[in-house]
Amino acid sequence: MTVDLISGGRDGADLRVGVVQARFNPAIGDALREACLAELLALGVAEADTLLCSVPGALEIPTALLQLGRSGEFDVLIALGAVVKGETYHFEVVANESAAGVSRVALELGIPVANAILTTYTEEQAMARAAEKGAEAARVAVEMATLAAVIESIAEDPHN
Repeated sequence: MTVDLISGGRDGADLRVGVVQARFNPAIGDALREACLAELLALGVAEADTLLCSVPGALEIPTALLQLGRSGEFDVLIALGAVVKGETYHFEVVANESAAGVSRVALELGIPVANAILTTYTEEQAMARAAEKGAEAARVAVEMATLAAVIESIAEDPHN
């Protein structure tokens, strides 16, 4: 049996990327952002085609993603932030609701959203993961945006 396989690529040329970064836990967020933006450039995404939006915390990320996505100006969105466990249940609420919100945005809008909101027990764990997670978010975003374009071309020409 032969099955067609489609996948996204790593060429970000001509992609328009919206990035939403939470300001809470600023050192972690800055490390995520620096790695993400550097990787986007390495993948061919032009600086002029990237918009960075700053929000107070992880719970505000989905709202900004939704507004950016509804603008129709972006091929893909990226969520950057960190939720570090404290002494109260608030950690679980923020971690769960921000993740669910990011997923809802992607499903509602039908555009890819790379989720790089770290959820860790300590700041040290978050800092140890920030650079790789930021870069990974950029790679996921480009791959999913290019896959979406391939799928869209199939929908336009089913005999392709």
